Amino acid sequence: MSEKIPYKIYLEENEMPKQWYNVRADMKNKPAPLINPATHKPCTIEELSHVFCTELAKQELDDTTPYIDIPQEILDFYKMYRPSPLVRAYCLEKALGTPAKIYYKFEGNNTSGSHKLNSAIAQAYYAKKQGLKGVTTETGAGQWGTALSMACAYLGLDCQVYMVKVSYEQKPFRREVMRTYGANVTPSPSMTTNVGRKINAEFPGTNGSLGCAISEAVEAATSQEGYRYVLGSVLSQVLLHQTVIGLETKTAMDKYGIKPDMIIGCAGGGSNLGGLISPFMGEKLRGEADYQIIAVEPASCPSLTRGTYGYDFCDTGAVCPLAKMYTLGSTFMPSPNHAGGLRYHGMSSVLSQLYADGLMEARSVEQTSVFEAAEKFARTEGILPAPESSHAIKVAIDEALKCKETGEEKTILFGLTGTGYFDMYAYQKYNDGEMSDYIPTDEEIAASVAKMPKVD
Repeated sequence: MSEKIPYKIYLEENEMPKQWYNVRADMKNKPAPLINPATHKPCTIEELSHVFCTELAKQELDDTTPYIDIPQEILDFYKMYRPSPLVRAYCLEKALGTPAKIYYKFEGNNTSGSHKLNSAIAQAYYAKKQGLKGVTTETGAGQWGTALSMACAYLGLDCQVYMVKVSYEQKPFRREVMRTYGANVTPSPSMTTNVGRKINAEFPGTNGSLGCAISEAVEAATSQEGYRYVLGSVLSQVLLHQTVIGLETKTAMDKYGIKPDMIIGCAGGGSNLGGLISPFMGEKLRGEADYQIIAVEPASCPSLTRGTYGYDFCDTGAVCPLAKMYTLGSTFMPSPNHAGGLRYHGMSSVLSQLYADGLMEARSVEQTSVFEAAEKFARTEGILPAPESSHAIKVAIDEALKCKETGEEKTILFGLTGTGYFDMYAYQKYNDGEMSDYIPTDEEIAASVAKMPKVD
């Protein structure tokens, strides 16, 4: 190598961030507040505290404090697997024959296999500090449920997980990891909650969605003494915790004088993308630097690229607050043939506002092309990527090939949010030529959007 940049850039332990960065503090146009569906008034801390831990409710509503201290107990837990490496994809660059420089931040170096642990331990910590017995949650592909199960086992909390039915059936080993860590895992929609029974009656034979699972988890939390609900993405508090990804990335890049031209991340609910881009977006908002930021979503669940920007329920059962976001409608059911996570009907209010303001762009990609990119990456870089992360890989490869055509030496950064070793059912479908691409029709999306609540 002619450059003195190593394959993997590791920070020292003392270079880990000691604070989370709240990008909302630097946003001129703040994300619209969560509102009470009954009153259409902004939710208060008291209202949110019936569902969330009190400290997390405070973080959810705080859009003015730029930096929030990370408690020492959480920092100590982070040290088990952080700092995570920033990797120069030299082998992928060579295989593509591109002059582009490609970097990825790898978040799969922990037993959960993903970035989700960054927020799981934070939310479990605040639940424990509040003296709760346990927490309830939903999970799609299973990464969040796995991470939360680990965090709860570490802190001695009960963990109840509602897992989207199609993933529960397709990913039994992910389910068993959760059970190994002591979690109770229920396929959603189930017949154990009122909202689950209602959804099953309205959508017979449904394979479920994150919106369904959220509804069940919220009902379970609010109907049990000493429990609160925690969420793996979408919420501002989750995006806040995930900023350890972007803060470490920026410190590592600054250390070697690297400035990315474009930053690419997969987007389902938005927490991992938001976590990666936040410190860079902060510079952009303050006028200190500029970056091209690209959110990549599945063509089968395209909330940013084909959704409507407005207030919608965060869940299918309509028991959660309303959030202003890009949405396909809370009753939208993603196709069961979609192989990864990224199955949420909406997008983080923070990212939705940034997208509406033209500060980032979005692209949707079909899953067969995503798995083609995943296999190319695995064969060159030696890591089997999660299907979710592979959406970002697909666009990173596309952009690197554009550089090959133009001769531009752009620096590309993307988030490798986790590993795909529990996703072999999907890889098998791809390798056997049985994977198909499903793109919802305009009529399907319109029918779901038509059911959105009317908010002045």
